[in-house]
Amino acid sequence: MSDTPQPQPLLEDEALERLDEYLDSDRVDPDALDLISAHGFLVALAVAPSEIETAAWIAELFQGEPSFADDAERSEILGLLERLRHNAIDTLEQGGLPELPFDTALEGMAPEETPIGDWCAGFMEGVFLDEASWFEHDEETVATLLLPFMALSGLFEDEPDMAELATDTTRLQSLVDQLPELVLDLYLHYRVPPETTKPIPRKKKPSKRGKGKH
Repeated sequence: MSDTPQPQPLLEDEALERLDEYLDSDRVDPDALDLISAHGFLVALAVAPSEIETAAWIAELFQGEPSFADDAERSEILGLLERLRHNAIDTLEQGGLPELPFDTALEGMAPEETPIGDWCAGFMEGVFLDEASWFEHDEETVATLLLPFMALSGLFEDEPDMAELATDTTRLQSLVDQLPELVLDLYLHYRVPPETTKPIPRKKKPSKRGKGKH
């Protein structure tokens, strides 16, 4: 029996369908993130080592100020997005894995032509929102953990290393399968202090005071 936890959905299907309906509507900027990209974006915000102001990530997700039919719809949609982010934080905090809202089989297709690529591109958008904080400590480890997201997103296809990887379909599928675990690894990287050598206790110096009572 495997010790790997089963991925947990971050929102129920009905909530995801409602978000999809809104994000695909004409009230949203054509350049705004769609449901899959927004899911990756919000998971990245859950992982991020520093808190991003709500107004900042909303503006990035919607590429401006979204239009709502009324205050009730505004509260509903923004509430669902915030709940997705918080559920991701809660899941990762408990050592769980986030469920990806799409089929993870590439089936010979280029990742950027599938929802996998869209989700990874959304995740990287979340990284770009405060890139300096992601790479502030142990840049090499972070770069290694982010490599699969970068490779699958299609955003870095002009880089030589990525071009070589793009032709290795077996490895690409392996990277896709690792995504939930990599999200947890990144989350823990920023929150679990590295193991350090225990300090050697100082030798106690003999007291200069007189002897006490026996």
